[in-house]
Amino acid sequence: MPLRNGLSEELNRQGNEHFARGLYTEAYTCYAKALECDRMTGDQRAMAATLGNLGNICAVSGRRDSAQTYYQEVLELQKILGDEKGIGTTLGNLGNLRADAGEWDRARAYYLEALDLLTKTHDEAAKAVLLSDLGLVARENGQYDQAIQYYEHSLVLMRRLGNQGGVADAWRMIGRTFLMQERFDDAIACCQTSQSIAERSRDELRTGGARYVLAQCYEAIGRLQDAADLLELVVHMDRKYQLPKLEENTNRLLRLRARLAESDSVPPYRESHA
Repeated sequence: MPLRNGLSEELNRQGNEHFARGLYTEAYTCYAKALECDRMTGDQRAMAATLGNLGNICAVSGRRDSAQTYYQEVLELQKILGDEKGIGTTLGNLGNLRADAGEWDRARAYYLEALDLLTKTHDEAAKAVLLSDLGLVARENGQYDQAIQYYEHSLVLMRRLGNQGGVADAWRMIGRTFLMQERFDDAIACCQTSQSIAERSRDELRTGGARYVLAQCYEAIGRLQDAADLLELVVHMDRKYQLPKLEENTNRLLRLRARLAESDSVPPYRESHA
């Protein structure tokens, strides 16, 4: 039995390595083999961890129904084990699935239930993430002021925890919400703050995220060259890491360049005095 537990642990470790490298098929195979070991030993804690990994891999690869099934099984095991912190995490994962599907009310219900549990367990790191998730739900429902309140609360916790990545994310999300309200100066200031924090941390992905929203701000107010310059940096990063939005952002950059070329080719208007 210890041998099989050790094998499950090793398979999960290998799966996590594949997951981190974006090798989702390989990761799934490792987790599925680990689950076979866990079911043979009957180790419920190990089983819950492995099922959670399977749910995560299905979630990121777009297999929401499978992810939902895995997470529900995890939830049942965590309830048997009395693992309140684990239950809170799994409820948050279920909320993410519903958010990905655009089911904002269902997502909010999961997030609020998770927030209640994680507040009781004093898990401030997970609470900070959930507050940001609730901000997204509020924003997508057009409740912009409430969204900003959630994001600001998340920002306070991220600062307290010293999580600079989380701080950069919070500023970017606040900026995006201001952009949706057409509060362009506020949006630009928040995105510039997010970009500066990410750059100091040498976090390329978060720097790119801030630049993307900042480019949207500049495009909205007619600063097309500034928007194109930033979007070019974003596309470079997308290409470097083979990110999913590479094609979309490349096409957007091409459209921006076309608009710039068109505006340059139009001669300035001169009033006729004939």
